Amino acid sequence: MHTILGANGVIARELSVALLPFTAGIRQVSRHPRKVNPGDETVAADLLDAEATADAVSGSEVAYLTAGLPYKTSVWQEQWPRIMRNAIDACKRHGASLVFFDNVYAYGLVDGAMTEETPFNPCSKKGEVRAKIATLLLDEMQAGNLEAMIVRAADFYGPHAVLSLPHAAIFQRLAAGKSPQWLGKPDKIHTFTFTPDTGKALAKLATSREAYGQTWHMPTTKEPFTGEDFVRLACEMAGRPYRLQAMPRWMMKLLGPFVSILRESVEMMYQFDFDYRFDSSKIEAAYGFKPTPYRQGIRACLDQINAR
Repeated sequence: MHTILGANGVIARELSVALLPFTAGIRQVSRHPRKVNPGDETVAADLLDAEATADAVSGSEVAYLTAGLPYKTSVWQEQWPRIMRNAIDACKRHGASLVFFDNVYAYGLVDGAMTEETPFNPCSKKGEVRAKIATLLLDEMQAGNLEAMIVRAADFYGPHAVLSLPHAAIFQRLAAGKSPQWLGKPDKIHTFTFTPDTGKALAKLATSREAYGQTWHMPTTKEPFTGEDFVRLACEMAGRPYRLQAMPRWMMKLLGPFVSILRESVEMMYQFDFDYRFDSSKIEAAYGFKPTPYRQGIRACLDQINAR
């Protein structure tokens, strides 16, 4: 049994599809879980509840922590350590392996490419939370208390990634005949991970015993695209003239008191005001993954929107 703690999100969806060749036992766990595959099991559970989490993990060989929380620092500070503790304790109780799907916030501002060896140096409150919970898991791994791994992706995009920046600010706006938007400085490099690549990589790693006890970056193209490059290609492939509306940091601060998502995003603007390079050479060399090029990934996203 492979149990996904934090079902219904795009990563859980891609993982569920990719797991089918490896197992017939897939359990979707969230407050309101939905099946991805016809044979999926669904279990309603609140991951803030330790006993409910343990019950959901019972009988599992592998548990994946792919949960997402409202994008609010105070919520992250209060809830993420509890969710991580509950997931760890549940896996220890039932002898399950744990795969934690993380982001790159703990790295902070990095001069050069982010790799699995990049030290934690958060420069945001949300990054401090991510560093805290990742360290909690790493300490348990190093103590030999459970078999686990941490996997990370860059900002992502994909046909079903409807909460991603590219979907809302670029693809949807192009489909509606509007100009694409961007945060921060569009002349800076910004790497994106294609979500179907992540699902396939997660499934492969989780079913490979030698992958445990390590941190892995998800397969991600090394094409050095800036925001302008990404938007320009999307415009070209959508048959639209190139236009771009950029929202600088000062404008986000101005609008922040009135728009919560902008207010919560200001501290993360270093990711858009400086180059944001993500390197996945380790998994590419170890398992032969070939990340999806931007042209192919953007085409899949545009086709998905046009098919609706």
